[in-house]
Amino acid sequence: MQDVDVVIIGAGSAGLAAAKTLQAAGLSFTLLEAMDRIGGRAWTSDQHFGVPFDIGCAWLHAADRNPYFPEAQVAGWTLHHHDMNVDHLYYRERKASEAEEADMKAADAKLFELLARHEVKDGDDDRLSALLAKGHAPRAAATFAGPMDFGADEDEISILDFQAAADLDPNYFSKEGLGALVARFGAGVPVELSTPVRKILWDVPGVACVTDRGTVRAKAVIVTASPAVLAFEEIAFSPALPDTHAFFDLPMGMLTKLPVEISGTRLGLQPFDDLLIERMARHDIYFLCFPFDLDLMVGFVGGDFAWEMSAAGEAAGIDFVVDRLCGIFGGDTRKHVGRAMMTNWGGERFVRGAYAAARPGRSLARAALMQPVADKIFFAGEHLAGPLMQTCGGARLSGEAVARQVVAQLAAK
Repeated sequence: MQDVDVVIIGAGSAGLAAAKTLQAAGLSFTLLEAMDRIGGRAWTSDQHFGVPFDIGCAWLHAADRNPYFPEAQVAGWTLHHHDMNVDHLYYRERKASEAEEADMKAADAKLFELLARHEVKDGDDDRLSALLAKGHAPRAAATFAGPMDFGADEDEISILDFQAAADLDPNYFSKEGLGALVARFGAGVPVELSTPVRKILWDVPGVACVTDRGTVRAKAVIVTASPAVLAFEEIAFSPALPDTHAFFDLPMGMLTKLPVEISGTRLGLQPFDDLLIERMARHDIYFLCFPFDLDLMVGFVGGDFAWEMSAAGEAAGIDFVVDRLCGIFGGDTRKHVGRAMMTNWGGERFVRGAYAAARPGRSLARAALMQPVADKIFFAGEHLAGPLMQTCGGARLSGEAVARQVVAQLAAK
């Protein structure tokens, strides 16, 4: 491998954006990707249902600030503004009353009112569950605040971290797929696929990145791997980094999709209806119903339950979803069920989860990881995207910002 100005690790949204920024600045780079494709957690596939389906991120969040949104418009993507309000609420197999649905919406509004004026002081309980308790929130509001929004249960989420996340409306859903849009964005960027970086040496002039295919040397490295990959030491640093606490203080949350093909009926639902089923022991599931009038009910489970589901396996996950639908809409629903699958980002070695959420009391981990090491090791990704944390668009903006920082750093030497 040839020496370059910058090595970029990871060809997801952040890595591709960093590469294009360096390219525009006239710097040489090598982009190394451990998987056999670009896009990272942005991945659209038509292998499961014969139509584009986003295995990973799907919503164009914060469209008014998301650089992918105008590109989707130019590309002619079919877009739907999704308000993400709960249209149908069930408690196990019982439909919630209008009063119960009103209570849930009131609790949701109360939560955001509390968030707006709540201050976490030294020694205070920084768990989101403490704030939810003050709002007397019904389970449905807690489910969306925790597992469905942040990929973690509310007792594992920092209030300060949650407060730092932006309101992501307007949200858009695309028929052609966000993963396909990211792949379009990265088309033409040179990438070394199936080339995981094993070690980064930084006690040498610049850095040296060791792979199974050889070592590439550079003046700086931009690491876009998830904090879980770094916590598991998939990439070793030699010498050891002075502080690795941030990797562990930003664990990956989990949001698992369980799409099921339902043909010959719409179950009395409308395209893009939001359906939430609250169950015992946090075994809650949300459905995006028939997006774009496709024959798909897309189930989502989050937080600890999503990790449990991943361990149980795809067959168990599909059975769980079908049983829930039959419990609500009747046993005849089963004859309308076709193909189904379950995503499993926790089982992807080079990702290990959906997106990062700071531990309670550890919200400063994001800022700590944004500081370069020795002015030659830089980090970027959705976990370092500021208010647009946990989003694909935020990851892209993070990659661009860090690449500009590297350009300035190298120009000053």
